[in-house]
Amino acid sequence: MDRRIIFGLACAVTVLCLVPLAGVVLASVTGSFETVTRLAETVLWRYIWTTLLLVFLVASASIIIGTISAWLVVTTDFWGRRVLEIALALPLTFPAYVLAYAYTDILDHPGIVQTTLRDVMGWGPRDYWFPEIRSLGGAAMVLTLVLYPYVYLIARTAFRMQGPSAFYAALVSGASPMRAFLSVSVPMVRPAVAAGALLVMMETIADFGTVSYFSVQTFATGIYTSWFGLYDRAAAAQLAVGLLSFAILIAALEHINRGRKKTAWKDKHVPFARFKLSRRRALAAQLFCGLPVFLGAVLPVVALVAMGFKSEQNILSARYVDFIQNSLLLGTIAAVCTCGAAIAIVTYRRFSAGIAARASLFVARLGYAVPGIVIAVGLLVPFASFDNWLDAQMEAWFGISTGLLISGSIWLLILAYMTRFLAAGIGPYESGLATVSSNVDAVAKLYGRKELGIVGETHLPLLRLDVLTAMLIVFVDTIKELPATLILRPFNYDTLAVQAYRLASDERLEGAAVPSLMIAAFGLLPVLVICLGIGKSHRA
Repeated sequence: MDRRIIFGLACAVTVLCLVPLAGVVLASVTGSFETVTRLAETVLWRYIWTTLLLVFLVASASIIIGTISAWLVVTTDFWGRRVLEIALALPLTFPAYVLAYAYTDILDHPGIVQTTLRDVMGWGPRDYWFPEIRSLGGAAMVLTLVLYPYVYLIARTAFRMQGPSAFYAALVSGASPMRAFLSVSVPMVRPAVAAGALLVMMETIADFGTVSYFSVQTFATGIYTSWFGLYDRAAAAQLAVGLLSFAILIAALEHINRGRKKTAWKDKHVPFARFKLSRRRALAAQLFCGLPVFLGAVLPVVALVAMGFKSEQNILSARYVDFIQNSLLLGTIAAVCTCGAAIAIVTYRRFSAGIAARASLFVARLGYAVPGIVIAVGLLVPFASFDNWLDAQMEAWFGISTGLLISGSIWLLILAYMTRFLAAGIGPYESGLATVSSNVDAVAKLYGRKELGIVGETHLPLLRLDVLTAMLIVFVDTIKELPATLILRPFNYDTLAVQAYRLASDERLEGAAVPSLMIAAFGLLPVLVICLGIGKSHRA
């Protein structure tokens, strides 16, 4: 009986994860192709090219920054290394669109950098050239500063597990440290770096706030424009299918990469004896590791605080209290529902080795690769149609109007969050459960415990910290999520992310700094958990 309940819960979660995917595909094939045909003649190829180029730039830069900085903090010793080892994860605190607001205030024409240049050099507005922050290059820079920690954290762990034998053998053979790094260390951690790069690619194609604010035409902005600018849901769904195909391809590559990754380092318990860098090389290492932290965390905070002090936003006002309450409520409900669904999926996989369990786990992870704007379109089209049909039937039969019963509630938004962030809930719990031996389950069965009893009395008590970590990550991801919230939120139900986006869209950057700082403060929670883990592993 317990096994059937677990199977039923896992199937229900899988079906819910498939609903937005099926919804967007169905809406794309049943609607008119007129708008997409016109887009193909004008801007569609620009969407494709810009999206691919942005993904390439962000992934390449993240690999370079994340891999080299991880190797430096693991294998070398220089002043400030311990602080930088933890601080390199801090940019994860910020959503990319928050950094976009901060850097626009700093680097735009009226910003402090160009204003200072004009004052010092005596230049007029047309006497000099300055890189445009609101561009593809600006979007790539901002996204790289936020996303490189994915590569850094995974590569750092891989370098620590790699062990020093092969690297030292290369040094003894006469290779320089840099040559040994490129020819020995990097090839051995290539699967881990690829995993981090694939995560970066997923996040890049899912971004809407940054590219929208910088007016960079990608698939994400094209979907939003088709829906709210051209008022063509079919065209939005058809563009969403194109983006979904790319997302599924990346998810499949990540799945294949995870399956092939092997840790065959027999001396992984032997720590690196860090070699001391010369003064000049130590300075280079400090600059290389410190610059991403400064640009990705320190400078944006300083800029946002300065902007916030000049704004007229009052965080104690009734409107801001509502924004905070709405954000906290959505984050809490989404964290509980998502982690509950994650436990059901992982438990099903734990007690079943069949293809259905593996497929269920793959589908559950797939949502992380699907942009929030695609999930929103996939949910809103079928549920809005159902609401309209139900309202018409109730009006005809009973003379009453049900209105937007589902699509006008927060529960559709919760379903979008659960679909989008289920992988974030699965990761910590699955990793923790992997440390619990199957012998523990066998002993519990000898004492008469069924599957649900084993989960409730054994797994959850042992993994309460992993569950808390998963809930915390989902909670913060929910608060930062913009496109799904922007599309699916009920009328007059705004969050901190929506308020920041609205103010920034109106060019009220100083006002947008206040909710942005509050979002960053919430984002600091899971990053602190990660940093504490880094500190513990360092002491070990």
